[in-house]
Amino acid sequence: MGVVASSLRVLGIDPGLTRCGIGIVDVAPNRTATLVHVGVARSAPTDPIEKRLAAIAAGIREVLLAHQPHVVAVERVFAQNNRHSVMGTAQASGIALLLAAEHGLTAATHTPSEVKAAITGYGSADKLQVQTMVARVLRLDSLPQPADAADALAIALCHAWRGGAAAAPGGAELTPAQRAWRDAEKRRTPPTRVARTHVRTDA
Repeated sequence: MGVVASSLRVLGIDPGLTRCGIGIVDVAPNRTATLVHVGVARSAPTDPIEKRLAAIAAGIREVLLAHQPHVVAVERVFAQNNRHSVMGTAQASGIALLLAAEHGLTAATHTPSEVKAAITGYGSADKLQVQTMVARVLRLDSLPQPADAADALAIALCHAWRGGAAAAPGGAELTPAQRAWRDAEKRRTPPTRVARTHVRTDA
């Protein structure tokens, strides 16, 4: 699927060592979004770590080459009770960021609460709420599955909506699509601030 003129193509990554969610969306300057790709890169838990990381890298690299995103967004790793799980997540995250650099792409990370707030308006939303809103935004007939893939799409949408075109100071390294996005964002009317009325209490 070719990129729509002036749209920003974002690759979202929900890092994981067993299942790594991968989602790509095209987001227009008016913030409407279209699904480009959704899937999961997998590795076998019984394989040695180097083979598992290679499998995740191969899955992400294939999508990068096939769909040519403008920017990569990865969910930021946060502390968990399960140290083994967070280690695998961190390793997969590092692979995604490395591949972005190898392809000359700007990469950013977003916390789970940032993503949930951007998609649902609620930073503590559950997975079903995120899936439902992603399906609604992308006009899908059914909820994106599995949850890892839905999270990847949510990360991509979050990045675009939070100013994904601000990839480089002055736009020197921006693609034409990113520059168009940046210019459209500048033209957006800022929200009107309601002035507070100060009431004297010493009268």
